[in-house]
Amino acid sequence: MMGEPDFWKDQESAKEIAQQVNALKEDKERWEKIEKDLAELAELQQLAESDEKLNKDLEEKYLELEKIIAKEELKTFLSGKYDSNNALLSIYSGAGGTEAQDWAQMLLRMYQRYGQARGFATKVLHTHEGAEAGIKNATLEIRGPYAYGYLKGEGGVHRLVRLSPFNANNLRHTSFALVEVLPEFEKLTEIKINPNDLRIDTFRSSGPGGQNVNKVETAVRITHEPTGIAVAAQSERSQSMNKEKAMAILYSKLFALELKKQEKETQKIRSGKKVSEGTAEWGAQIRSYVLHPYKLVKDHRTETESRQPEKILDGELDEFLEAEIKMK
Repeated sequence: MMGEPDFWKDQESAKEIAQQVNALKEDKERWEKIEKDLAELAELQQLAESDEKLNKDLEEKYLELEKIIAKEELKTFLSGKYDSNNALLSIYSGAGGTEAQDWAQMLLRMYQRYGQARGFATKVLHTHEGAEAGIKNATLEIRGPYAYGYLKGEGGVHRLVRLSPFNANNLRHTSFALVEVLPEFEKLTEIKINPNDLRIDTFRSSGPGGQNVNKVETAVRITHEPTGIAVAAQSERSQSMNKEKAMAILYSKLFALELKKQEKETQKIRSGKKVSEGTAEWGAQIRSYVLHPYKLVKDHRTETESRQPEKILDGELDEFLEAEIKMK
């Protein structure tokens, strides 16, 4: 297809196909390297029968290669239509004021550290700072092969139990935060947006502390008036670039809304009953992080557990994500 003379006439379609080709090339190169490494190890194995040190080195290399192969095999579970897309991960603090806002910021850091460890590019597109500490909400862009596929199971309520650092009596406190994960789209042909339905506001990018306030209104907030969905971006230097980022978020949110509508219609047909419109998903946490009176992180869907919450909060999520991917 890329060899056709008019391939680049449709820029959007061409760009999407080119990305798919690059991803397939990278997969092919990785497997060719694995095949080559295995062949080299097999040759060395024959020479190493009486060499104890070389045998030990070979054993370590085999174990390392097994881990690489296991990661590649995990991708066979990521066969969803949008699993290979970049991810837009939004975090919203729950009820509880400063405690919940601090927890939301801890989760933001956790996903940033996870993305960095995997070699993904992470960028905070927008944050709404808390009055005293933490964040009310934030949107994180995670760019890399299968970023959405790996992280889509993180959507839901995350619960933290700890001794409160904001309470003079140091009492135990439970906080909640909601995580939403969407595939990133630059534009979707199946989602039509009427420019007349958009309200676009500009404001100054800001962070905690007055010296970080941008003197130019480069940040952009876009409200889709028919649905009431509002998105914002403030990470880029120019207003036009922030508008592009905000539109990408809006496409993703409208797509997710359309999917929810379709799911509800399907449920209605199957059950013959009206489906409730509430936010039932807010009530049931998918994972608990307990720091006191004992230390435990537990995923309530897969029963995966860790007694080292510090490592999990530092971004070491592979065990939890892999269990969730394989369960699907």
